[in-house]
Amino acid sequence: MLATLYAHLEAGIQNISGFIWGGEWNGAQVLPVGPIAVVLLGTGLFFMLRLGGRPLLRFIPALVEVWKGRKGNGDPSAITPFQALSTALSGQVGTGNIVGVATALTLGGPGAIFWMWVTAIFGMALAFAESSLAIKYREIDENGRINGGPMYYIKKGLGKNWTWLAAIFCVGTLLSATATGGMIQANSLTANIHSAFSDGGIGIPLWLLGIVLAGLVFAVIVGGIKSIGRVAGSLVPAMAALYILACLIILLLNIQYIPGAFGMIFSSAFGLNQAAGGLAGYAVLSAIRFGVARGLFSNEAGQGSAPIAHAASQMKNPAKQGEIAMIGVFIDTMVLCTMTALVILTAEGSWATAEQFKQWAGETTTHVWMAEGSNPATLTNQAFTDAVPGPVGGWLVTLCLTLFAFTTIIGWSYYAEQAVTFLVGEWATKPFRYIWVVIIFIGAMAEVNIVWLFGDIANASMAFPNLIAILLLSGVVYGIHKSNGDPDTADGDSILEDLRIKETPAE
Repeated sequence: MLATLYAHLEAGIQNISGFIWGGEWNGAQVLPVGPIAVVLLGTGLFFMLRLGGRPLLRFIPALVEVWKGRKGNGDPSAITPFQALSTALSGQVGTGNIVGVATALTLGGPGAIFWMWVTAIFGMALAFAESSLAIKYREIDENGRINGGPMYYIKKGLGKNWTWLAAIFCVGTLLSATATGGMIQANSLTANIHSAFSDGGIGIPLWLLGIVLAGLVFAVIVGGIKSIGRVAGSLVPAMAALYILACLIILLLNIQYIPGAFGMIFSSAFGLNQAAGGLAGYAVLSAIRFGVARGLFSNEAGQGSAPIAHAASQMKNPAKQGEIAMIGVFIDTMVLCTMTALVILTAEGSWATAEQFKQWAGETTTHVWMAEGSNPATLTNQAFTDAVPGPVGGWLVTLCLTLFAFTTIIGWSYYAEQAVTFLVGEWATKPFRYIWVVIIFIGAMAEVNIVWLFGDIANASMAFPNLIAILLLSGVVYGIHKSNGDPDTADGDSILEDLRIKETPAE
């Protein structure tokens, strides 16, 4: 009976997730693409136009702001702008950058990468909107801690009559944190380490890995956002640099295939390749569907998670922190995801079939991603293993995935903590940290197949309230854009004092 109940539950979650993200119900295509893709891309396009293309025109100045934000202003009540970006990236950069890209490629074809790029470009506009609002409407609690994010700009920007929408967002945040930010990341991390050591003849029980992981997570999150910011500020740049360096080495070894890889991406995105043939229209829709879905899963633009981290920044200017947030989306998708995609598309494997590559690019070669029955969960690992002689490639992926997953766990712990604070009160913060450690331990050992599906629904339950809010507050976002934010005060007052003296009125 329990098995039957589980099967019905899994089928129901599969249907809801499939409809939201892919427009499918009971395996049948009822919509060309999922509603969430239409809403997110549409909202991103709206803000790109409303902001006059700011993410593109202000890209270089935004990079300068990121560099300047390393030092901050010494305000003890918040973290530096760079630490805020690193904390946001710790939540964004995760399994989506490795497994998610492989999934997009195997299910949507190379063209899915193009639509991941489109999602990221529009996502930069969403990141500016939500993170600038997070700075404008953040507040301080009775213990001197700064709180912010969609729930606060909903409550303060739209008024108390909209508190129900903020509550829905917080519930979605808790569900998403538990599923995608906690259990899935913990499971991926411990499973990869367990597999890597097993291949070397060393058996490490999952429960032991779970205890070690839970202990490390607690050591970081027990100190709150200041501790998370310090760890993220050091670990995120280092792990990103390591992964990029590894990818660059592989791409240099396969440099002759890079033009063909880009050719496949662009031709597949618009159904121009020979392989699509009469199925070109279906191929394009498939590329859009999986490119958008995996792109959003990776960079989280519009989901409302990153602005929770950016709200804790020492930055007083909403526009400047909004621009810093844009760079987070760019790094996540345009840099890290692109690197993964190019490695998969160019890495050779002696066991793979060259036939599909001939059709796509007109070349004769053997590439990992074309093997019969390619598994997205192991495809990136296989690409690194085949591209780098010896066991080094596989260990590189294991190390990077471990770091990506760990930083995601600590970043999402703060998002969930802020949701609990809004719903219950600041008193629940410390007990929740112990609960989070238990969630991580369970995730390290549990079977999480159904959690993956549930996580997609939870992500959507965050995105919809957040997108409604930023659309309703688009006039405020436009005002921040036109004025470049309120001028930074140079009187030395801390953010803590600013927020105590004056609360931002609803607009």
